Amino acid sequence: MTESSEWLIYRGAGEPHDGIERLPDPPPWRDFTSRDAAGSGDGSQDRRLGAHRHLAELHRPGAEELEMINAALYLRRPLLVTGSPGAGKSTLAHSVAYELGLGNVLRWSIVSRSALQDGLYHYDAIARLQDVQIAAQGGFGSAAGSPGAVEGIGSYIRLGPLGTALLASDTPRVLLIDELDKSDIDLPNDLLNVLEEGEFAIPELERIADRLPDGEAEVLTADGVKVRVRDGRVRCRAFPFVVLTSNGERDFPAPLMRRCIHLELGRADHNRLATFVRAHLGDEAARAGDDLITRFLERSRSELLAADQLLNAIYLTDAAAPPSRDRLADLLIQRLDRPR
Repeated sequence: MTESSEWLIYRGAGEPHDGIERLPDPPPWRDFTSRDAAGSGDGSQDRRLGAHRHLAELHRPGAEELEMINAALYLRRPLLVTGSPGAGKSTLAHSVAYELGLGNVLRWSIVSRSALQDGLYHYDAIARLQDVQIAAQGGFGSAAGSPGAVEGIGSYIRLGPLGTALLASDTPRVLLIDELDKSDIDLPNDLLNVLEEGEFAIPELERIADRLPDGEAEVLTADGVKVRVRDGRVRCRAFPFVVLTSNGERDFPAPLMRRCIHLELGRADHNRLATFVRAHLGDEAARAGDDLITRFLERSRSELLAADQLLNAIYLTDAAAPPSRDRLADLLIQRLDRPR
């Protein structure tokens, strides 16, 4: 085996080889087991907090960015963040949530089929009907708490990220509505009323509110926590910090723009990219990857590149054996502009 092939895990020899007890450690941004070194256990809450902190530590906002974020916090207005992929739009939300102690970020990833209802809540009427039929066959009737009783309807309602963010609370939640420009043309307008009023109704609960104990039903949040909703309406006390992100693929209606604080993230310069790499991989990797950062910036002037592609290139060329590094760096830089 040559020196250049010693770093290879898969060798393409068509037969198993000894010496691989486990894969090498993953890059820090792809480590799903040890992101929270200070965590008290391996529970999902610890992992979420660790990932949350990890993302927050990577974000280093500029002066204009700080001003716009604080303006949105003071005015209780959504922050519309536009910029190229990998510019740090989503990371911004995690940074604010972590620094202000506002809990886990609620994330609503938008696709072309997304509708306002998806963000507010989901009522699983089919599951309830099936449970009613099963209960009837078993002779359970409609006792309180059974699927057929009004008290049981909340078991089939789950709030979405937007609905969870609007729950009454003394401190705001952070809601990331990611890539809004991918949505159907109607969604930005549909969001206007909810973001302006800070409340919405759940008709399935409103219709039977007078038959519920104290008018309340217990439903599930996007976090998986059970909460009580009164009179079929969700009303916020502290308006959430809402971050809307866009890759700039479309324009938004004027009414939405008027209700948002708009922040445009420009292309990162060499210093900012070096800070980004240093936060992920350390000082030595940032120094060793200085040439790749320069080449990345040169290509980004004419091609759409994301910063995480740069991280991939620096991490992998650092892991490769010396004879393979230059060749691998050339290959990765040539392919940085390809879809991820």
